[in-house]
Amino acid sequence: MSSAPTAAIAETGAPAKPRTVDLPIEGMTCAACANRIEKTLRRLPGVTANVNFATGHAHVEYDGRSVAPPQLVNAIEKAGYRVPPQTTELALQGMTCAACANRIEKALNRLPGVSATVNFATETAHVRFVPGTADAATLIGAVRRAGYDAHKLSGADREQEKARHATAFRAELRRFWISVALTLPFVAEMIAMFAGYHEGLLPRWLQLVLATPIQFWIGRRFYVGAWHALRGGGANMDALVVLGTSMAFFFSAVVTLAGLPQHVYFEASAMIITLILMGKLLEAQAKTKTSAAIEELIKLQPKTAHVERDGRLVELDVAQMRVGDIFVVRPGEAIPVDGVVIDGASSINEAMLTGESVPVSKQPDARVFAGTLNQHGLLKCHATGVGANTALAAIVRLVEQAQGSKAPIQRLADVISGVFVPVVVGVSVVTFIAWWGLGGDFTAALVNAVAVLVIACPCALGLATPTAIMVGSGLGARIGVLVKNAAALEHAGRLTTMVLDKTGTLTLGRPVVTDVIAIDADEHALLATAAALEHGSEHPLARAVTAHATSHDIAPAAITNFIAIAGSGVRADIDGVPALLGSLRFVRDAGVAVDEARAESLQRQGKTVIAVTRASRLLGFIAIADKLRDTSAAAVARLQRMGIEVVMLTGDNRVTAAAIAQQAGITQFEAEVLPADKAERVNRLKADGQVVGMAGDGVNDAPALAAADVSFAIGAGSDVAIHAADITLMRDDPAGIADAVGLSRRTLRKIRQNLFFAFVYNTLGIPLAALGMLSPVIAGAAMAMSSVSVVSNSLLLRRWKPARSEKQVSGANHTGARNAPETI
Repeated sequence: MSSAPTAAIAETGAPAKPRTVDLPIEGMTCAACANRIEKTLRRLPGVTANVNFATGHAHVEYDGRSVAPPQLVNAIEKAGYRVPPQTTELALQGMTCAACANRIEKALNRLPGVSATVNFATETAHVRFVPGTADAATLIGAVRRAGYDAHKLSGADREQEKARHATAFRAELRRFWISVALTLPFVAEMIAMFAGYHEGLLPRWLQLVLATPIQFWIGRRFYVGAWHALRGGGANMDALVVLGTSMAFFFSAVVTLAGLPQHVYFEASAMIITLILMGKLLEAQAKTKTSAAIEELIKLQPKTAHVERDGRLVELDVAQMRVGDIFVVRPGEAIPVDGVVIDGASSINEAMLTGESVPVSKQPDARVFAGTLNQHGLLKCHATGVGANTALAAIVRLVEQAQGSKAPIQRLADVISGVFVPVVVGVSVVTFIAWWGLGGDFTAALVNAVAVLVIACPCALGLATPTAIMVGSGLGARIGVLVKNAAALEHAGRLTTMVLDKTGTLTLGRPVVTDVIAIDADEHALLATAAALEHGSEHPLARAVTAHATSHDIAPAAITNFIAIAGSGVRADIDGVPALLGSLRFVRDAGVAVDEARAESLQRQGKTVIAVTRASRLLGFIAIADKLRDTSAAAVARLQRMGIEVVMLTGDNRVTAAAIAQQAGITQFEAEVLPADKAERVNRLKADGQVVGMAGDGVNDAPALAAADVSFAIGAGSDVAIHAADITLMRDDPAGIADAVGLSRRTLRKIRQNLFFAFVYNTLGIPLAALGMLSPVIAGAAMAMSSVSVVSNSLLLRRWKPARSEKQVSGANHTGARNAPETI
């Protein structure tokens, strides 16, 4: 019957109601790009598109019968642009073990265009999806169909979610103490039996009365969880607990009500539920501590700020501040938002950003960051980043992203957790049949089958990796090492080769002109030509030249036909005459003779020499020195002690590179490497079987950073380098690379320990229970404590500190953790 209207519509040609979707687009540079995308989309059948270049979005109407959102996205990407996937966070309810997390993850990943990672430790799901293919309602619906519940989580919901967890914890705690009170008589009876009183202190009818509320009221959460899991098409830890305790309870109830001459096991079911509930409470408390790093970061930003409004200074909620606001920070107050100092001078403790406790002096035009602490003077600042656009908010997002991601080492645990419950049920059935069939003892068969069900728990497997990742990434944020995802944190510990850029990574990145050698012109003409060619460039060497020219009151001349050759130099016309500036090789290749001996004498001092020519004549040389960072040599030595081979790549000449490499203690280096070739060198090392890390700070390092197994960006470097990197170092200090490697290795050690304990626990526990060597009560206690032990072991990671001096790390470890040595 339902097909008739459909047929009628098809025959009359009545169109279906068009669907709409808004797609964000990256890569547009002008209105022509927007027009091109519009034309591309309109070529699809039934599609009408309006692309707004100003907002970077495309509003698309389409016929859902002929076109789907993924096709729209493919069309845009084929046109040379990008539709970034949307992300959302879901707070999950109803999970009780790792099997639940796996089930929710599979349910979400079955949706078209959706990629989800579920974190059992934080009870959240990080979901990426193609715009238009899903929304929050679709994702929540998939979670509910799997037998659980969810709601969208935003920054504003964090406090509410925390309060909800606290309320639920208090309710569970009350039920636990009631359960303890009801269970104590069973404990007293067991003690009496061990003392030789075999008649029993509790009448069976009283045992039934005491055990019933424990089983069906206190233990209701296990029945609800099992039902939701089974309704979603699977089974979880709750199903094991319900099966085991119900078998013991109902067997005992039948014996009691029928007056049969059999032993009853009310004490087993009651004590199992009480012990497991205790383990869940301890586990929840421990899991809360693993996310303490994010809570500490959020607390750093003050709630209010002193803002100028209509010529008056008013106290304003930070959430109401806008870019451009003028705000005042008094001594002892925290900076409310990111900004630039416009008046005043002070020193600011930026340990929350960099992990470095030494205060940083701030003068007019200096940048300040939300959450850092003003120590002395009064500062008047101009707001440049507010709300979600502050450095502190970016750090919180990175830490959350890392904590919500999944490390490759977790895959084996996920596979096992997915099949764990059915296998355990099968082992329990075999145990029951074997004991009853071969031994003829129904009671022993029942007890041992219950013990198998109760001792098995996939929770420890599910918590082994994420809890260690959460603690490790949070600890990294405290010492100025921001990890983008769990895979980066895992791979950093396996590095065998570390490739370092020279300028801005090993050196300060603030080169200065040291020598001006005029050859076929006077010094003024040489500097004027160089300043003209370098004017407008943001390269550190170019800034050094223009700053030196400015200090000598030399104004750059006008140029035309400017061309920059990456990693080599620049060429342009000055008053119609061709001029060059760049490396010696660049000038030689242009056919200009170079005084090699004179240049080499400067290069042997670790200076970079650039040649300046005009009308094919060598005007002279400019020597520029970029001082090696004070910490570079120690950082290189530390990496080498870790067994990591250090290689330096630079576009500078070989003589200068050799001088810097010698100062840094590096034996392997390559000089005169063009930016495009750095990535090729990284790939060559990877092809040799090396696990390669790359550290850089400039735009020209981005391809090599992307090619490396793990990439590191120096915090003061370019935004492009930071975006391309897996790990961002908030300090301008290569020692942070060794910190990240040390933290990764310690985190990996904790993960391996956790997985070992979890696997050994189940590998030994289940056979012992099946062989009748464990009572259900002992099995329940062991199961309850397995997850607690794994989480507690992860929390021990918080005691780790980088292997540096106490002075360097005193500000990085705000919690006062003991200074444990950095063992690898």
